[in-house]
Amino acid sequence: MGYRHNVTNSSLPECGVARFLALVNGPWATLVVRELLPGPLRFTELRAALPGISPHTLTSRLRQFEAYGIVTRTSYPEIPPRVVYQLTPHGERLRDVLDTMSAWAMSIEIADASDDDQAAAPQAQ
Repeated sequence: MGYRHNVTNSSLPECGVARFLALVNGPWATLVVRELLPGPLRFTELRAALPGISPHTLTSRLRQFEAYGIVTRTSYPEIPPRVVYQLTPHGERLRDVLDTMSAWAMSIEIADASDDDQAAAPQAQ
């Protein structure tokens, strides 16, 4: 049983990779998903977990994810009000994608800066 999200924009690309990039766009998007993978978080908890993200950007990403059926927003009628964000089953499916991205990135060997200096230095003949 697939989770049906409410994307109605017919202008989404046909290519799966391009569609993924359109749905999960922006430099913060995958990091927001990463933070929500362990479980529900409040807005302030998400901001604290993502140093440098502006409230506007976080709000924008969460609204976008809500529209695409990736995240649910639950508001509790308490004082002070409490709002919790959680991945939907559809959003949870991004776990494998992020795990694969992480494994690929960690497999790349990073040259030591001193190696770069030696490679750039002219060789004596």
